[in-house]
Amino acid sequence: MEKLSIIIGKSIQAISRLRGGGGSALPGLVIERINPKFIKQILSKLPLGVVVISGTNGKTTTTKIISELFEKQGLKVFTNNTGSNFVRGVISAILQNIKITGKFDYDIAVLELDEAHAVKFTEVAPIDYSLLLNVQRDQLDRFGEIDYTASLLQKVADATRKTVVLNREDPRVGKIKAKNIKYYGLSNSLIKKFPSDDDLIVTSNTKSSNKNADVIFERLEGQRATYSIDKKDYTVNLRLKGIYNAYNVAGALALCHTVMPDAKVQRFVDDISTIESAFGRGESFIINGKEVEILLVKNPSAFQLSIASFADDSHDYMIAINDKIADGRDISWLWNVNFNKLDNNIKLVSGIRAYDMALRLKYDNIAVDRIIENLEEAVDAFISDGEKPKRIFATYTAMLEIRKIISGKSIL
Repeated sequence: MEKLSIIIGKSIQAISRLRGGGGSALPGLVIERINPKFIKQILSKLPLGVVVISGTNGKTTTTKIISELFEKQGLKVFTNNTGSNFVRGVISAILQNIKITGKFDYDIAVLELDEAHAVKFTEVAPIDYSLLLNVQRDQLDRFGEIDYTASLLQKVADATRKTVVLNREDPRVGKIKAKNIKYYGLSNSLIKKFPSDDDLIVTSNTKSSNKNADVIFERLEGQRATYSIDKKDYTVNLRLKGIYNAYNVAGALALCHTVMPDAKVQRFVDDISTIESAFGRGESFIINGKEVEILLVKNPSAFQLSIASFADDSHDYMIAINDKIADGRDISWLWNVNFNKLDNNIKLVSGIRAYDMALRLKYDNIAVDRIIENLEEAVDAFISDGEKPKRIFATYTAMLEIRKIISGKSIL
């Protein structure tokens, strides 16, 4: 059945490509139905097993960091970089990379999975290691409430056969139980910079958990980050932008050190300095001599951290808010974000919910120069306005559309 599944799946992919489709989801959907054991049949053969990364924020960037770190160690890494973090997306990625003979020439799988689909994945495939990042208010119309999302991640932890790596500072992830746990966390001086959804205004007296962490994000000075790994400090110059990405690095280092405990930590740290932002997550483009950055924001905590990392008077800002299914229909979370640091620098708001965004800013007494719902018109107007470099905060589907618009105009 395994070889027949490969033949069927690859045939569907070929037909889909001939008809002009990307072929990403359909083959996975078909194989998921005719051979539910397909993923297990393939991934159970990997020498170093399967790593799953899940949580509300940071999955894509952290998966990219881990995959590249393992590759720099000489491992052959399979990952679902087609953009689909559902079970069928993993199957489609396998079909794209497996030989028709059934040869799957990889050492380890590093997979980004949506919280709900991570649970479904545990039912059809082995998980050796999991990295659980956070539980924040995101797409509540899908999952209902964040305690339920936390319960999904607990099920992933329950199914993990070797080690679960947890963000000790997240109030819900930090409570997850497992037989073998390792933690990563923040120094006391940094934790106040990472508000949770429970309390976006964190007091200066906030302290990190008393759980021992194998990796601690100690400090960030510009792009220079320091991490304590097994109680020894390591400093690295990051290409990844934003304090939240610097914290994602801590999670990635904890996971890699767990999977490869005999590898030299210094080499992991050195390799971090070469890794750049993931698709649409702090990417920079040059258009007409101006730098334009796209910053994905999905919930209040993520938006607050982005503002803390990137708000300054040297840039102009645009905010683009959509409420499509992939964004989450409920945008009430915008009222939990403090926009004051962007005062006088927001030139334009756009997207399906542009007027809602403008109303929210009005309540922070922040004037907006223009409201343009159409994203292409908005991007053109924003880039042509003034000589300052530009930054765009955008929800998921707005980010995808803006990136497509900008890619046709720019030099990466």
